[in-house]
Amino acid sequence: MTAHALHCRLPLPEGFCMADVLAFHRRDPQQLAERTFESDAGTGLDKGLVWKGRPACLEIRVNGAELRARCVIDGVDGANAGDADAQDALAGLVRHMLGLDQPVEAFERAHAGHPQLGPLLARNVGLRVPQAATPFEALSWAIVGQQVSLGAAVALRRKLILAVGRQHSSGLMCYPDASSLLQLDAGALRAAGCSQTKAEALLTLARAEVEGELPLDDWMGRGLQGDASSALPVDEIRARLLAIRGIGPWTVNYALLRGFGWLDGSLHGDAAVRRGLQHLIGSSDRIGEREAERWLAPFSPWRALVAAHLWTLKVGD
Repeated sequence: MTAHALHCRLPLPEGFCMADVLAFHRRDPQQLAERTFESDAGTGLDKGLVWKGRPACLEIRVNGAELRARCVIDGVDGANAGDADAQDALAGLVRHMLGLDQPVEAFERAHAGHPQLGPLLARNVGLRVPQAATPFEALSWAIVGQQVSLGAAVALRRKLILAVGRQHSSGLMCYPDASSLLQLDAGALRAAGCSQTKAEALLTLARAEVEGELPLDDWMGRGLQGDASSALPVDEIRARLLAIRGIGPWTVNYALLRGFGWLDGSLHGDAAVRRGLQHLIGSSDRIGEREAERWLAPFSPWRALVAAHLWTLKVGD
């Protein structure tokens, strides 16, 4: 099988923590579609994905303040790879996945003196939100994870990847894109463990992207042109996604964060955020959604980044 590799190098900001990225992609202990590496020589991630319809393996290696990335695409030779644009696309993908353009320094300066959040920020200096490779991956993962535990969601994600069956020559399975997912019907998705509602939501989402009704990658590109909080058409994205049966506000806000890098989503509907907030403010009572929403409101346009810091508290039920 022919293959072609794209390459890029990127400088990393001071204090960048690759461990957060590795933890995000280490959720599946079987490492079916992602593999993580940690050694004295550096750290790294291999991720199976679909690159313009082809199975691909994205390899990210970090050593000190430098990052090297390579994307090996099956079934493509160098003469047909479109190197100039593709190299830029690879760099943009890596910056997106690692959250390198998130304005975390400005956020930390603005709220360093907050009596409750400030000490948490000091503990997590430089924290960024790792992101899914594509908005479709973020959305489909959010649908899979609705109303089940993290362990159950990871197992269902694994079954979904295996059911689609796109595999890279490296042996990694590839997280499916919309076109690949549409190779399955609702019955096959149910056989893979999805409920009828989740199966229908996944297929409707995939069909809408393929048919151009949901230009997910174009929307992400608009956000990457500058400050995502101002360039991204958030209201339009939210309205179109909420029109799909089986997608609710939590799924939309999660996908806006993990798929588009939008840092102002209020994740007050997230149970782990509310548990973290309860611990942070020392409340003896559980925090409800409305109370969490009110507490997060003053931190706009960085409410989702606050939620990411609350996630680090890992407070149990």
